[in-house]
Amino acid sequence: MNDDARRAPLDLVNPPDLGKPRGFAHGLLAPAAGRILFVAGQTATDSEGRITSHAFSHQFETALSRVLAVVRAAGGSPEHIARMTVYVTSIQQYRDSRPALRSIWLRNVGAHYPSMTLVQVTALLDDDAEVEIDAMAVVP
Repeated sequence: MNDDARRAPLDLVNPPDLGKPRGFAHGLLAPAAGRILFVAGQTATDSEGRITSHAFSHQFETALSRVLAVVRAAGGSPEHIARMTVYVTSIQQYRDSRPALRSIWLRNVGAHYPSMTLVQVTALLDDDAEVEIDAMAVVP
């Protein structure tokens, strides 16, 4: 099977009347032949379940890397991610970290931006976690 057949590209759905999205897509339409992968919330833990760092941007990158590991294990790649929710314990930390988060995103995901939601929560299950990311992907 060639690379084009293995890819399950998602069609962007960005109605002009909603304004141009920045750092996300308003919607993505999955191909009929794709399989839906639901990725559980991932935090910045190591394989033993310990938080690897207290730095916000490092936690974001580790959680994102864990999401991507699940997607890759299912036969997908970053561009197969259709939806992502990022839970943070501080919106202000997220805002303050935007330049670093942009670099992390581009290095790990590239120019693909799924439909995304950012939610501030009072706490996350893992002690000392400040970021948790879950996702849905459509893999070939």
